[in-house]
Amino acid sequence: MNMIGIKRQVVAQHERALMLHDGVLTQILGTGVYRRFDPFNRIRIEIFDLTRPELKHAQAEVFRRAAAALWEANVQTVETGAEEAALITFDGRPSLLLAPEDRRFFWKGPVKVSVERIDLSAGLAIAPELRERLRRSIGRWAGISAVLRQRAKAMDKELTGADLVESVYEKEVADGYIGLLIVDGQLVQTLQSGMHAFWNFNRNVQIELIDLRLQELEVQGQEILTRDKVSLRINLNAHYRIADPVTLRAKLSRPKDWLYRELQFGLRQAVGGRTLDELLVEKGALEQEMHQRMVEQAKAQGLDIETLGIKDIILPGDMKEIMNQVVQAEKAAQANLIRRREETAATRSLLNTAKLMEQNPLLLRLKELESLERVTERVGNLTLFGGLESVLRDLVQIKVD
Repeated sequence: MNMIGIKRQVVAQHERALMLHDGVLTQILGTGVYRRFDPFNRIRIEIFDLTRPELKHAQAEVFRRAAAALWEANVQTVETGAEEAALITFDGRPSLLLAPEDRRFFWKGPVKVSVERIDLSAGLAIAPELRERLRRSIGRWAGISAVLRQRAKAMDKELTGADLVESVYEKEVADGYIGLLIVDGQLVQTLQSGMHAFWNFNRNVQIELIDLRLQELEVQGQEILTRDKVSLRINLNAHYRIADPVTLRAKLSRPKDWLYRELQFGLRQAVGGRTLDELLVEKGALEQEMHQRMVEQAKAQGLDIETLGIKDIILPGDMKEIMNQVVQAEKAAQANLIRRREETAATRSLLNTAKLMEQNPLLLRLKELESLERVTERVGNLTLFGGLESVLRDLVQIKVD
């Protein structure tokens, strides 16, 4: 209420006020009721809520220099160097992060403001203990997009802890992977499995994940001509792993595409120098030759070829019929050869038996009895005339000329 040029101002318990006389800071008012004589409105009072500890004012730098004693008595100034950051906590809770070469002002009041300075010259990595503390604050804002955070700032809404999301880069390196830390496009170090966090003040910090596990690559449907002009379709299978991630990143942008092309070229060169018969007979030698060649080439690029093998060799339709006919002819010739060999052996055996019987009458007699036994096995009734001698003489008789 104003009365004859006297103005009354109330500053609540959770507030502070800047008194400006013709734009010059003359006093900082604490809790209380103030009356002033100002008939010409030369005094302006600006009220600040202490529950929002940061003091934001367009002329804060001017006030700090012009009224240093008054300012220092009521306001805490936090300033960072070129290789330094500062973590600001409000009542022990990480709430604000100051980038290098920054300056902020905070009210000395009911909210306790603490400053934890961070030396960036020692590296950008965040210690695990500090990372866990920051994670609790970051978690509240991680699900909110950067666009929404920018809109909230433009509307001058307090987003305590939101800047931690933008100033901390965090990523997990899973088991079986290795991480490559890239800062401003330059490889800085390799990271083992685990959770890693880094400061990214005015820097582009990224972690590229490299899979170190065994990987499979198939080269399918390759149409290739052999040396004797036979068209084949071959499927090749390879297992590989990344042995040197740093070398691989420096030399290849797409490792899998490079390996696929090299396997293609190697397969065409190896198959094109062999005839169809050589290829079918020496399939193992072909795989070994390709494996040795690819191991040397891949090692120079940071890759390790574990295994390499030809999965399928597919002949065209007409060639299949020709090959089947060849196989049938070969098998028929082999069967005929075996049959002739057995017949020759049987004939030779008969000849030897005949020579023995010719030289030994008793052996001839035994052969006659053997023949008689075979005959009698198939006869139901046998009537003898002239005795057994007549049967042996008239029924079975082997004559030797």
